[in-house]
Amino acid sequence: MFGVDTNLIIDGTYFVADSAGRLIGCGGWSKRKTLFGGDQYATRDATYLDPETEPAKIRAFFIHPEHARKGIARAILAACEAEAKAAGFKSLELMSTLPGIKLYRACGYEAEERVELEVGGGVTIGLVPMRKNLR
Repeated sequence: MFGVDTNLIIDGTYFVADSAGRLIGCGGWSKRKTLFGGDQYATRDATYLDPETEPAKIRAFFIHPEHARKGIARAILAACEAEAKAAGFKSLELMSTLPGIKLYRACGYEAEERVELEVGGGVTIGLVPMRKNLR
């Protein structure tokens, strides 16, 4: 689940934050249909979304624990939202891990019902789909 999706890089919609040359956070948005998952998933749908009828995707946010709660994720998220809006998207959606829910709610995202994703070996993780309208 937590692998690289090179389409984010190819599309130029992935951001990184660094401090003194050290990666401290990253995240992006996508104009493609895949909601989450990296290149290792052959079932990804990399076709483009229709900004008039489909939400852009917020993707692959990670903040180094030493830099949590310093505004890095909010800054990256704001850049993603601004770019998606400029590209004509009217809404956004994402699949949040449980630790991310508080941030996304504070930024105006509304949660749907929690789902469980099996990641292998009988291990599952809780995820929450979330949405936001861009005004």
